[in-house]
Amino acid sequence: MIEKQFLVQKLKEHQIQKFISSRLAKTGYSHTEIKRTPLGEKVIIYTTRPGIVVGGRGENIQNLTNTLKKKFKMENPQIEIGEIGSPMLDINFVCDKIVSTLERFGSKRFKSIGYRTLQDIIDSGAMGAEILISGKVPGSRARTWRFSAGYLKKSGDISENYVARTYSKAQLKSGIVGIKVSIMLPDTPMPDKITFREEEKKSVEVSKEPMEKVEEQPSLKKNVGEERAKEDVKEEKVVSKEKPKEIVKKEPVKEVQKIETEKEEKKVASKEKVTEEKTKEPLKKEITKRSKEKIKKE
Repeated sequence: MIEKQFLVQKLKEHQIQKFISSRLAKTGYSHTEIKRTPLGEKVIIYTTRPGIVVGGRGENIQNLTNTLKKKFKMENPQIEIGEIGSPMLDINFVCDKIVSTLERFGSKRFKSIGYRTLQDIIDSGAMGAEILISGKVPGSRARTWRFSAGYLKKSGDISENYVARTYSKAQLKSGIVGIKVSIMLPDTPMPDKITFREEEKKSVEVSKEPMEKVEEQPSLKKNVGEERAKEDVKEEKVVSKEKPKEIVKKEPVKEVQKIETEKEEKKVASKEKVTEEKTKEPLKKEITKRSKEKIKKE
């Protein structure tokens, strides 16, 4: 029972997408996404011309919401518009562009249309692309014209799952022309593509380290010898600096000793003078006495 419900939902979504694509043809339409939210169903329309899709004052969106409610019985559809980053890598947009140009200018310019679109696809960054135009182009007999460029897988897992393909029809005066576009995107993982990890590079760098160390050993010895010589020079400088300090310490001591000796000599000299004067005084007294006595006698 649950599987049937899923199938019914997917069929409903497919029908909605088909209806929107037919309603918004020739307006740069790419694809639609339907998301379920608690407020209702969100419908995101991806186009390259959002102004045309919205219309004047949002008339086109209002009409779309009303038709989705009536025809597909959606309770509260919320329509949003999303822009395409690189439109030439979107297969639906490219196919719609080819159809619109063929219907406008006819089948006479089909070659220029094919080559121009191919060049635009590869310039946008695609790995490879292919365009097939089949029908009564340009003569009365039906033929298929193939335009290809780059690298494109035709078989295997990559072609089935990673190569984008679409098919559409263009109604011309001569009849219906079928257009098939297949693009190989630049992000496709290739099995023959080799990428080097960073870990392998690190292991190679580690293997080189011991050789560098062995080569640097003599230079290390030289550096050690130079450092020792510098240390010896520093010690000599320290010693040479310390010597004047010792001299400076000794010089003031000698001066002090000289001063002290001079003071002692002065003291001794002063004492000697005093003693000499003391000894001379009695002699002077006697001389004075004798001189007085002589004077009296006379």
